[in-house]
Amino acid sequence: MSTASVLEHCMLVVEGLTCRFGTKAALDNASFSVAPGGFVGVIGRSGAGKSTLLRTINRLAPATGGRILFNGIDVTALKGKELRKWRARSAMIFQQFNLIGRLDVLTNVLMGRLATVPPARSLLKLWPNADKAVALAALEQFEIASLAAQRADRLSGGQQQRVAIARALVQDPEIILADEPIASLDPHNTKVVMDALLRINREFGITVLCNLHSLELARSYCDHLIGMSAGQVVFNGTPEQLTEAQARRLYGLESEARVSAPGVPEGAGVEESVLAGVPAIA
Repeated sequence: MSTASVLEHCMLVVEGLTCRFGTKAALDNASFSVAPGGFVGVIGRSGAGKSTLLRTINRLAPATGGRILFNGIDVTALKGKELRKWRARSAMIFQQFNLIGRLDVLTNVLMGRLATVPPARSLLKLWPNADKAVALAALEQFEIASLAAQRADRLSGGQQQRVAIARALVQDPEIILADEPIASLDPHNTKVVMDALLRINREFGITVLCNLHSLELARSYCDHLIGMSAGQVVFNGTPEQLTEAQARRLYGLESEARVSAPGVPEGAGVEESVLAGVPAIA
């Protein structure tokens, strides 16, 4: 497919993206494209470059080569006001929630409206009533509106991550970049958070690019997978196209507990945990 054709049919195009820290290439000539409305999982072992990929797309990490195109706009060239607009359009969800613990839940969600509110008003907490209504509606979407007045640091991990997702939603983004959003959660909250992301994708049509350790979760929730190893894209296709042999090459012999999917027996090795749900090759 020609470059012009890719740009016409894809929302996000990553071309030869490289990110170096000194002599180390965290991303090495990574290329792929994402269609509008997709739920794309980025998979691979720890240190494969998954987090750096999302942070570079959002411009939180510097690209030292290649480019990122979003609806034809070169994101890697944006500066100042245009860069701030891009970060509003590409909402980040972090593994560690990145909430302000001493502030109440509603104010944390309203932080997602900072790009549209004058700094003085936000510092004085003079949020427009319309923005408050949007924030409360977002909390209601995830069944945590009753927690609006509570301090964020008094919530459980699952509740905090839902607050972070609500904050991302009120940004009115075109794409959500979720960096291992369920890595520190128990199986129940893992499902709650993944269901919330899927709901945003299906009901609001917002494209989701999500880093995941668990291949079983990726196969269950995502309609497309990007497999990474040593900063490079080594798989790009649907969950059904990922073979057992390819999955084993992606994950190698790593056997970290956090890789295991919910429901995998304790003590299961990497072949039983990471590869759960992958059909055997005849």
